[in-house]
Amino acid sequence: MTSTAESDLLAAVPDGLLIGGRWRPGAAGRTLSVEDPSTGDTLKTIADADPADGMAALDAAVAASAEWAATPARARGEILRRAFDLVQERREDVALLMTLEMGKPLAEARGEVTYGAEFLRWFSEEAVRVTGRYGPNPEGTGRMIVSQHPVGPCYLITPWNFPLAMATRKIAPALAAGCTVVVKPAAQTPLTTLYLARLLQDAGLPDGVVNVITTSTSGAVSEPIIADPRLRKLSFTGSTPVGRKLLEQSAPGVLRTSMELGGNAPFVIFDDADLDRAVEGALAAKFRNIGQACTAANRFIVHSSVAGEFARRVTAAVNGFVIGRGTEPGVTIGPLVDGNAVTKAEALVKDAVARGAELTTGGSRIDGPGTFFEPTVLTGVAPGSDILREEIFGPVLAIATFDTEDEAVALANDTEYGLVSYVYTESLARGQRMIDRLETGMMGLNVGVVSNAAAPFGGWKMSGLGREGGAEGIHEYLQTKYTLTPA
Repeated sequence: MTSTAESDLLAAVPDGLLIGGRWRPGAAGRTLSVEDPSTGDTLKTIADADPADGMAALDAAVAASAEWAATPARARGEILRRAFDLVQERREDVALLMTLEMGKPLAEARGEVTYGAEFLRWFSEEAVRVTGRYGPNPEGTGRMIVSQHPVGPCYLITPWNFPLAMATRKIAPALAAGCTVVVKPAAQTPLTTLYLARLLQDAGLPDGVVNVITTSTSGAVSEPIIADPRLRKLSFTGSTPVGRKLLEQSAPGVLRTSMELGGNAPFVIFDDADLDRAVEGALAAKFRNIGQACTAANRFIVHSSVAGEFARRVTAAVNGFVIGRGTEPGVTIGPLVDGNAVTKAEALVKDAVARGAELTTGGSRIDGPGTFFEPTVLTGVAPGSDILREEIFGPVLAIATFDTEDEAVALANDTEYGLVSYVYTESLARGQRMIDRLETGMMGLNVGVVSNAAAPFGGWKMSGLGREGGAEGIHEYLQTKYTLTPA
């Protein structure tokens, strides 16, 4: 049951689609219900867009495109900075809203506000740093001008697990670069994006620059938008199978694409690791966001000489976790996002145990309201286990062992994914070798959380294309023009 404060906050969230600066119902009058995963209760009923609504949102983005591209970079940056200030002013509301619709503990939601808002501030500063170059050509027959320009209207598809940060990480660089956008948040957690869009309006964002469509029929709504020749950029965060399908749909229009896809992060602990730091990093890398992060450590690859002690320590820590609704004091593990996530975690654990793994704690769904799964530790996970191949997206820590550095590298790289890796060693030389040898786009060396707005976020192999954040992030929304003038 929601409290008065929760009810008042939910009432302040727009329940319509944002198209051309106007909040409106869907053309067909459809609605979708957003549920609290800790109880199964409906939090709010909002508009459910159909394909006609999606095309109307694209129309609005196209109509606003030229004027926004011509808006001075300083003016664009100041709007983003005002939006950052507004998120900070209302940080408790934003955090509570994320906890309600996604389930993460309130303390973690506050951390996401800090992280997610930083993209607004970072790209408010990057907007004025887009530069080109000018100079003579080698032959001395002309002058070369290289300039950067907005790529054009963009379609941004965000996931459910970080409702604020995944929206700001895409919206902020697009706006800073001078692009207009249509944003489609996940149906499980759309309320934070709707609230953010209202804050962007309050910050002075012109009508049509950001348009938001919420829908329960993502494929049907997205396909005509992607097929429209006026769209020039697609950015998606989600699973690799869906990313592949979107890349196929983008090919006929030769769309610019950014794809932040699945992960299967190795967490490698060598025999010389500082075990206290390794345990601390492991708990953060695995159980932050209830394990529902693409950067979550998926495979713990631990030297056989320290595996037993590591397992003992993490099991003791996990047994101290407090499970419950994220709004309750002291809760450290909230619900998984839905019943399918619980079923998947349960199946992965059962498969590992059937292949010889040992449960040291947890391993089962929790009966009662909400979609809860026990935080779990598995030891002795055998090669070939599903849990070593598939992204868990749940609070399950699976430990396998190794004896040599080459074996550790082979195990870590034995996956089609390559988003992030974690390595714990006190050897500087070994750490440098791991930077060179591990096939991931990011790496945490003796740290368990790597994400930062100032850093380029993205992966290798099946984990995606392009980068979000950092100086690289804005260039995903820019295109280069070369002009030659006479000498």
